[in-house]
Amino acid sequence: MKPRPSSIKDLLGLAWPIYIAQMAMIANSIIDTVMAGRLSAFDLAAVGIAASIQTTLLMSLTGILLALPPLIAHLQGSGQMQAIGREIHQSLWISLALSVLGIVLLRCPGPFIQLSHLQPVVELKVRAYLDASSWGVPAMLLFRVFGGLFTGIAEPQIVMHLTLLTLALKFPMNALFMYGWLHQPALGAAGCAWATSLLNWLVALVAWSWCLTRPRYAVFMLSRRLSPPDWAAILIFLRIGLPIALTFIADLTAFTFMALFIARLGPIMSGAHQIAANLVVIAFMLPLSLGNAATVLVGKAMGANQPLLARNICQRALGLGILLALAVSLTLWSWAPQIAALYSSDEQVRAAAIPLIMMVGWYHLADALQAVTVNALRGYQRTAIPMLIYSLGLWGLGLGGGFVLGLTPWLGPARGAAGFWLAAVISLTLVGCLMTIYLHHISQKEISHRPLDHPC
Repeated sequence: MKPRPSSIKDLLGLAWPIYIAQMAMIANSIIDTVMAGRLSAFDLAAVGIAASIQTTLLMSLTGILLALPPLIAHLQGSGQMQAIGREIHQSLWISLALSVLGIVLLRCPGPFIQLSHLQPVVELKVRAYLDASSWGVPAMLLFRVFGGLFTGIAEPQIVMHLTLLTLALKFPMNALFMYGWLHQPALGAAGCAWATSLLNWLVALVAWSWCLTRPRYAVFMLSRRLSPPDWAAILIFLRIGLPIALTFIADLTAFTFMALFIARLGPIMSGAHQIAANLVVIAFMLPLSLGNAATVLVGKAMGANQPLLARNICQRALGLGILLALAVSLTLWSWAPQIAALYSSDEQVRAAAIPLIMMVGWYHLADALQAVTVNALRGYQRTAIPMLIYSLGLWGLGLGGGFVLGLTPWLGPARGAAGFWLAAVISLTLVGCLMTIYLHHISQKEISHRPLDHPC
């Protein structure tokens, strides 16, 4: 049977609710920062430092659960609907183990505190923030499992709505705990963490109550007795999920060390770098959402034994991703001075940020390429080789090359922050090209092994 070509509408129909949900999560962190800034410099610093530690730890753990959408999509594509319920049950056992690890790490942040050399008053606030955050870890992971299920079955709209619900409640909940509204004790920086933990539990309970009471999802048999741990299924899950988590760790730590090295150049260059880094995160959400959509569609096509359709999805996603990335990059190149002015009123910071914003335009093109390809490869359940390419590229050529170009005279005069960003652009371009080659190889291999597509 000749596969139906995947349309741009299919990709965008999945990508836009994922994108809105991701931007809502970014907005939550912005609300925390702004509201902490109204308390004191100590609270603002504590929120920034604690949120960085929390993000590094929890994103590394939740990266493992990103194995769920391609596995669910594959099972749906092959018509194994009851197996989806069994997969969810196994992911709950994994989430339980990750919850214990996450709670321990957040409540024992000593190594991170020692690296930061914090003032005692800031350290107390950071520890209070992380302790409050630990109470919401099980709920956060439970909601991530829910999100993996509904993304995997190509229904991410419910995840979007629930994420927007948390965004709508974030300000009043923050105010209640941070400022002591309604005669509650003012908890300062830790208050936004308590608000997030309570919202995590609220949205997790609402999500699963809604899922378990809707007749259309009864086919998954989620309400039956929890299956005992199936170590074979868990190992398959970890084989896909652990490399994804390690990829996140490589990405996060490379950016963290890049910021620490650039901090040696003084507050002006550090501030300019923070502007560029923030733009990277915001711009990245668009190709990431498109890549997540490709993960699901490719996984579903492979589950239905349609490798030609899977390759078609990859081609459409790559084309659309590069086109959208080019539009974003043109905006950055054209409006760099105005964008810098939005972030800072300091003339020196703005002047230092403008060339970095121009480089972010080039960085984003490579970032979009790798984001779409690495997520499409997850649809094929191929995560180990991308992890190696990503880690060696970001840590070796990216961070190592940035240190040489930015801080040493080995290849000419030290280029400062621009040297780090130049190395980052080169390394990510190489990563994107290698990922594209590997994706082409895998898609062709699957077609050669299954030359005829079959309907679901």
